[in-house]
Amino acid sequence: MQRRHFLQTIAATALPLLSGRLYAAAESQPRLLLVFLRGGYDAASLLVPVSSPFYTQVRPNIGIAQNVALSLTADWGLHPALRESIFPLYQQGQAAFIPYAGTDDLSRSHFETQDSMELGQPLQGRRDLGSGFLNRLASVLNKDSNRVATMSFTEQLPLIMQGSMQIANAGVKNVGKPGIDARQSQLIASMYQGKALAKQVDEGFATRDQVNQQMSAMQEEDKSMTEINRNAVSTKGFALEARRIGKLMQQQYALGFVDVGGWDTHVNQGAASGALATKFAELGAGLAAYADELGSAWNNTTVVVVSEFGRTLRENGNRGTDHGHGSVYWVLGGGLHGGKVVGAQCAVEQKTLFQNRDYPILNEYRSTLGGLFARLYGLSPKQLDEVFAGIKPNELGLV
Repeated sequence: MQRRHFLQTIAATALPLLSGRLYAAAESQPRLLLVFLRGGYDAASLLVPVSSPFYTQVRPNIGIAQNVALSLTADWGLHPALRESIFPLYQQGQAAFIPYAGTDDLSRSHFETQDSMELGQPLQGRRDLGSGFLNRLASVLNKDSNRVATMSFTEQLPLIMQGSMQIANAGVKNVGKPGIDARQSQLIASMYQGKALAKQVDEGFATRDQVNQQMSAMQEEDKSMTEINRNAVSTKGFALEARRIGKLMQQQYALGFVDVGGWDTHVNQGAASGALATKFAELGAGLAAYADELGSAWNNTTVVVVSEFGRTLRENGNRGTDHGHGSVYWVLGGGLHGGKVVGAQCAVEQKTLFQNRDYPILNEYRSTLGGLFARLYGLSPKQLDEVFAGIKPNELGLV
């Protein structure tokens, strides 16, 4: 292997894991998983405004009928694709929804808005373009003698996890051969022996090996489960990934991130059935599998599901929806004070639409997440300001 290619391989496969922290997460330790739905999912199909005649009027083909939506409150219903997964959690008080949530960023660009959200910084003034808010949260939580093992369950380290603290990343969707074998690992470690980065390199490879061992064990379990079910796969994609994340967080990690793509539904998104319904069913099955995998640790776990923006309330000419503004966040957890739809709200009417097309933002994401983080970790105002500068936390009473 040429030296240039060798160094590129190191950068691609070893360096993301240099900050691995080899501490097992105690069962009682608070766990947080943030799930980012990339593509701007249609929140008005997830959380259905069943008391709004206007909703039915502007969605003649893709609207979810009131008698089909799963009843949550007098004003809201849930998409029927989540009947077997998220709806039971809601009934048990382990799920809640925050409508009219999102960022004040008005670009309507997937990339710009995702970057803006992941930075978690004020839109005006100077911004640190290399500092994501989960990295800042991890930095606050790992000060002094605290040990909050953190992992991004992604192939590449996302902006939200980038910053002053080095954070590990590893994709768990597929179990494959490591990009660097044992001999190359030893060679790299010897290159750094006696240097400032030696400890981080050793920890990084130890973390990689530990994750690979855990993943290999899970793969054997997956094969066994497939045989038991006579090769019938109950859910696709995310369900398996989420179960693996659950196992890793049950054993070791207390703060995690994963993203799920494919939510840009401009054409034929469907209603109670169809493309979007299938995605909701798979996502819901995955989140339920994640909860099951955690076992009793689920009681100290919080899952937050967000997206860069919502979509237009009116359906377009292709029976889909276009880039919008306000969204709906999900909050799940075994110890949650859920079973409700929370946050500032308004009636779903034409006069309340933002720019005559979208849900408005009534629950700004930094204040909303800041309120959750403050309660979950007991953050002081100074600590919270390090994560989200200058915000007033939105206290929703969920954790």
